[in-house]
Amino acid sequence: AADMEGISGVTNWDQVSPEHPEYERFRRIMTAEVNAAIQGAYAGGALEVTVSDGHNLANNILVEELDRRARLNSGTPAPFSMVEGVQNGVDGVLFIGYHARAGTRNAILDHTWSSKCVLNLWLNELLVGETGLNAAVCGHFNTPVLLVSGDQSVCAEAAEMLGPIETVVVKHATGRMAAECLPPAKAQESIRQAASRAVKHLAQGQAVPPFKLPAPIQVVVELFSGEMADKAALLPGAKRLDGRRVEIQAANMPEAYRSFRAAVTLARS
Repeated sequence: AADMEGISGVTNWDQVSPEHPEYERFRRIMTAEVNAAIQGAYAGGALEVTVSDGHNLANNILVEELDRRARLNSGTPAPFSMVEGVQNGVDGVLFIGYHARAGTRNAILDHTWSSKCVLNLWLNELLVGETGLNAAVCGHFNTPVLLVSGDQSVCAEAAEMLGPIETVVVKHATGRMAAECLPPAKAQESIRQAASRAVKHLAQGQAVPPFKLPAPIQVVVELFSGEMADKAALLPGAKRLDGRRVEIQAANMPEAYRSFRAAVTLARS
């Protein structure tokens, strides 16, 4: 499951925005880091790998440069968005190029789902970013997260929430748009080695357990403005908590995921 802000070398929005010339450079680096994870997974004993493109409109990974052994979920909207395919029976997930949740200090391009809409997200009163949100969806399907790559802040966030998984720090953030970055070749080698270890641990029964939240799921999303909350509160079943927060009760994580996405879509409309 791949995002883009956590790819080595990325330090500003231009590099991950399709309308900017820099984007083409970094979608190639993103594809290379995904390929490194695929190579490592197969080296560790994987029999099948499916890739989910999770950045922006989910059309960033260059399919012509993707490892020929993998398959690619591309395009949006898909039922499970950033972790599309997990519902089809997956033994383990690798999060490549992830970023820290909104409000994290020294974290490259920190945000939660939408950098222009969402201030905070809680699931059952647990503050989460995209790592926790997507891990909880995977957990619903009994699938553990085995590895997270990105800056030091998202790796620390993942370890604190998910346990002693494999983490790969490809850059050390010194601000929101400044970092000491590994050269792509070094980052890719580190990802390859960590992915191999992660899959071997899974095969040996040593993976961390899936990240499961008890149902029903309480979703609380804090938006940037009252106007956005007005719109999000139009979602059937939504409850306005205050000026910027909206609450949704969901029967399970797939329903919570869909409800959150729908609320954000309304807020941005």
